[in-house]
Amino acid sequence: MSAHSKDHYFVPDASAYPFLASIALFCIAMGGASYLNGYAYAPKLMSAGFLAMAVLLFIWFRKVIIESPDYNMDVDKSFRMGMTWFIFSEVMFFAAFFGALYYIRTLAIPWLADTELLWPGFEASWPSTGPQGAELLAGIHPSATSIAEGTEFAVVDPWHLPLYNTLLLLASSVTLTIAHHALRANNRVQLIIWLAITVILGALFLFLQVEEYIEAYTELGLTLGTGVYGSTFFLLTGFHGFHVCLGAFILLVVLIRCIKGHFTAERHFAFEAGAWYWHFVDTVWVGLFIFVYIL
Repeated sequence: MSAHSKDHYFVPDASAYPFLASIALFCIAMGGASYLNGYAYAPKLMSAGFLAMAVLLFIWFRKVIIESPDYNMDVDKSFRMGMTWFIFSEVMFFAAFFGALYYIRTLAIPWLADTELLWPGFEASWPSTGPQGAELLAGIHPSATSIAEGTEFAVVDPWHLPLYNTLLLLASSVTLTIAHHALRANNRVQLIIWLAITVILGALFLFLQVEEYIEAYTELGLTLGTGVYGSTFFLLTGFHGFHVCLGAFILLVVLIRCIKGHFTAERHFAFEAGAWYWHFVDTVWVGLFIFVYIL
């Protein structure tokens, strides 16, 4: 790598990483599509894509970390702009899902009830569980044996595991903010302690979400195939859980870098980027808790 001056904007050397990343992403997408269509090779192709992407990202970000001492404030500004636009794209991503939920509940279901296009007896009520849900409630579906008689089908209790997860994420935002203040004060011990607590809280959130999914499948009969409520529930909470997993991994890497002493009180954008992303994930969950679980 050629020498760079901090008086000039850092321009990285030519790299094959973007091209290799596109191949890995193609393998993941092709493997996922093939899996949905029942091809035997699909799991191996998708796993190979994920493994290749993980190795590539490790190498790629390691190189960025090595290059970081050559970055000046103009590069720092570019990173901040890039992270801002990335989070904006994530906001639009979830806005589309929330919009779909609003459309289904407020517009589509009443319209379908008026036109009587679906099964006989369909009513404009939420949750709409589909014909499988109607069979479950009637006790004639094979899965009905796992559902207590009289239980409202496909409704997850918001004041149990979802509430615990809400408290966990809200607490993690507080601990992450404390860690940020400790970094700005150059207090390494407090920084590492509070950031580690944040990562642990994120891991606990994911553990409880797995427990919630198991409960939904085994006790409530709630799956992706049980009507529009089941599909929207797992789509919204599942994608959010993926973002929590990604955010926790980012903060774990930042924690390792903090332990190694990579950041200073003045220059720590990687920490700030992870914090921005984590606070965004927390905000989305509050919206999910209100609109998916409570309303």
